[in-house]
Amino acid sequence: MSLWEAIFLGVVQGLTEFLPISSSGHLVLFQRLFGLEEGALTFDILLHLGTLLAVFAVFWRDILDILKNPFGKMGRLIIVGSIPTAMIGFLFKDYFDTAFASGGTLGIEFVITGIVIWWADTARRGFKKEREMGYVDALLIGTLQGAAIMPALSRSGLTIMGALFRGLDREFAAKYSFLMSIPVILGAGVFDISDAMEQGMAIGAPEIFGTLAAAVAGYFAIKYMIALIVKRGMRMFAWYVWLLGGLILLDQLFTQYLFTF
Repeated sequence: MSLWEAIFLGVVQGLTEFLPISSSGHLVLFQRLFGLEEGALTFDILLHLGTLLAVFAVFWRDILDILKNPFGKMGRLIIVGSIPTAMIGFLFKDYFDTAFASGGTLGIEFVITGIVIWWADTARRGFKKEREMGYVDALLIGTLQGAAIMPALSRSGLTIMGALFRGLDREFAAKYSFLMSIPVILGAGVFDISDAMEQGMAIGAPEIFGTLAAAVAGYFAIKYMIALIVKRGMRMFAWYVWLLGGLILLDQLFTQYLFTF
């Protein structure tokens, strides 16, 4: 992997992790386009940790409050929401790994992500913030986050949709979605790093600069996403992932240049 390929993939990861268009789906797609296989697991871990730095940079005050009082309301909501995500990830890990390796479900998942985004954009405006949000809300959102482990199902798209469905305020829905990503990324990183170390984990300049690019792009994506959800909505992203999913499905059905079913 060249330095510029690593930086490009880092920017892609940082932007798409927090925009509702699926970061994992884009990484699978571009890694296939670039013909990258060696060291892909290690690089994916580092890119996700880069986006975690972006969450810390934007929400450091909220994170500090949670650390000071981990069993306060927000801390409990994040813990409860993380339980179904962890269970789904543990029970279906082999299936998810196969889906990532083959890319066979990528096209249809992008289409589903577009439907999710469109629905979320038309959802009624809720009022619930931290004080009004309940544990049933957190469990539903966490379950959707678990489903989004599939490569082209958008984690932010599904969790924000679930939050809006449960009547959360739009700005708080985005904030909760991004804070929920912290234990998910950390947990997945711990398991994946052990696998990468067994494969001879190596970190060089491309990995370092790619991680930094993911952190910087992720920071601006979070800022942009919250403002966008509140003021303008997300339908433009639905059109984008429908187009992308349609192109991948055409490839799967006819050319099979990148993907097969």
